[in-house]
Amino acid sequence: MSGYTGDVVTGGTPAVRDLGDGLTLTKVSVGPMDNNAYLLRAENGEQLLIDAANDAGTLLDLIGGAGLRAVVTTHRHGDHWQALAEVVKATGAESLAHADDASGIPVVTRMLRDGDIVEVGGHGLEVIHVVGHTPGSIVLSYRGEHLFTGDSLFPGGHGKTARPEDHRQIMDDLEAKVFGRFGDGAWFYPGHGKDSTLGAERPQLGEWRARGW
Repeated sequence: MSGYTGDVVTGGTPAVRDLGDGLTLTKVSVGPMDNNAYLLRAENGEQLLIDAANDAGTLLDLIGGAGLRAVVTTHRHGDHWQALAEVVKATGAESLAHADDASGIPVVTRMLRDGDIVEVGGHGLEVIHVVGHTPGSIVLSYRGEHLFTGDSLFPGGHGKTARPEDHRQIMDDLEAKVFGRFGDGAWFYPGHGKDSTLGAERPQLGEWRARGW
């Protein structure tokens, strides 16, 4: 983890982090909306991409010649899957997304549900269904220490919700399924911008709920 900041810009140098046990994370920013894409690479060469958001050429260069097992799309909003079809076609990878968002994503070969495990090179990531930003938004948890949150959680709050009931739902899910389960040292990686830890954000949960968006 030494030297990793998670600060990336579109067209800039990817950020690389050793997650331990032979699993490496590479974070890159792609597209005009500064979307983050995350590539997990295991020691055996198997890889998992989280959000083929844009710039298929950039993502395919990052992936290299072979070994992409699957692409997971965190939710159905179009800025998170612009490169998905091209990446899947070029690599033959599976395309995974939650069942409640699958109809809004161009190619899905396997639907996910809460509690499912997505594997890469012998490592498992738990699927956590967090409703509110979209009906099928998911967080992926690696050992409860590294969380890939899409647009459900950012430094400073959750992603945009359209209705008060969606705001209440996402707050309920974040408090019960994320902050209620994992410790302050858990690092999270959002769909845009900088990373943070649950400990840095936990004191603001009451404020987030009160502001009502």
